Amino acid sequence: MDTRQLETLLAVAHHGGFAAAAQAVNLTASAVSQQMAALENEVDALLFDRSRRPPALTVKGAEMVRSARAILNIVSQTKETVSDEQMRGTLAFGTLRTGANSVVPNALATLQSTYPNLNFHLRVGKSEDLMSEVVTGQLDAALVGDHVAVPASLTWIPVINEPLIVLAPDGASGLTLDALAREVPFIRYRTEVTLARLIHTEIARLGVPLRQSVSVNTMAAVVGCVKAGLGFSVVPQIALQDMNTAPLSWFHLGTPPVHRRLGIAQRIQSGREDVLKTLANALSTYDHQHDYHE
Repeated sequence: MDTRQLETLLAVAHHGGFAAAAQAVNLTASAVSQQMAALENEVDALLFDRSRRPPALTVKGAEMVRSARAILNIVSQTKETVSDEQMRGTLAFGTLRTGANSVVPNALATLQSTYPNLNFHLRVGKSEDLMSEVVTGQLDAALVGDHVAVPASLTWIPVINEPLIVLAPDGASGLTLDALAREVPFIRYRTEVTLARLIHTEIARLGVPLRQSVSVNTMAAVVGCVKAGLGFSVVPQIALQDMNTAPLSWFHLGTPPVHRRLGIAQRIQSGREDVLKTLANALSTYDHQHDYHE
């Protein structure tokens, strides 16, 4: 049985179709279809219901997906153990967008000083998607938020605990959150991620109708809109790293301050446990440097 077929099978299951999986594994849709047909011949079972568009997994197909995950994990762990692969090759790591600007790259730079023969593939995305890709073996691990359900096959190790802050534009310095909500438009972080839901929940506790001026889907754009004087917003303090925020004022959201935690999601059995432990320590160093704890 070709492990490449199993990797393609997991990609089809994750992305929901042959065409979408083809882009993920750098094959044509025809090649994906041929691989799946060959796999079905080898196991002598129909893995897909091709009467549906896109083809859907059959019961046997779902069983094969679970087996494929286990097989690929064993293969990966065996290679790493026998060849000391954890110290070389490529570490596939996922991160939330707010960690991609400097926090994770700086941690990877620290990791590279310990493992100079290790290369990195950095994937930026949503917590739910990143978690799924760790489960399927597409990623070795990922930095994700703590309000996402962790599958039984993964473990989640907290590394960063940071406060949410209220960011006010030039000219609104000294205003309380209640006054900002009443007098200044609100810049909404509008995207389907845990952080956005957390911010919206905390803002809703004010019970004040907000006057929204702009909604955007990146934290960099949120900060940019506040700097331009379009309104105030709530952001994680990590979002201000490497940004010139001189004209802005800020204060912690809530008393005591509301925090969000970030952690590394990884498979319970990982051949790169030492590497990931070093990476976790590097990310924790960022946390300690910024004194985010209450």
